[in-house]
Amino acid sequence: MEIKRSGSQPSGKGPEDYFTGTVRIDPIVSAAEPARVAAASVTFEPCARTAWHTHPLGQTLIVTAGCGRVQREGGPVEEIRPGDIVWFEPGEKHWHGAAPTTAMTHIAIQEKLDGSPVDWLEHVSDAQYLK
Repeated sequence: MEIKRSGSQPSGKGPEDYFTGTVRIDPIVSAAEPARVAAASVTFEPCARTAWHTHPLGQTLIVTAGCGRVQREGGPVEEIRPGDIVWFEPGEKHWHGAAPTTAMTHIAIQEKLDGSPVDWLEHVSDAQYLK
């Protein structure tokens, strides 16, 4: 058993290579092999968002605060709110982030395949975000 005490894991800044705007990442789970699960609480300031990306084994988002946006490739931009749960299929190209005027926090849960939970792609343009 391992207990990670509140405040014992430092917050991180979402890297500019993978995020637009101000994003804070708070780790929740990064299990050692053979487990594959990884989870983090991610807070996006207004207009902040991920780049387009995929997850080899899929991803679940649980919205905990604020108002956000999600989009899968070829689909509409959709609003998400606290209590909403979003599932992205393995390999489904998508992005997620805050609404234009409201911050959003979600818990992101995904599994690692060959040590990696995500494949990052190009940034989401302002035009794509504001659709």
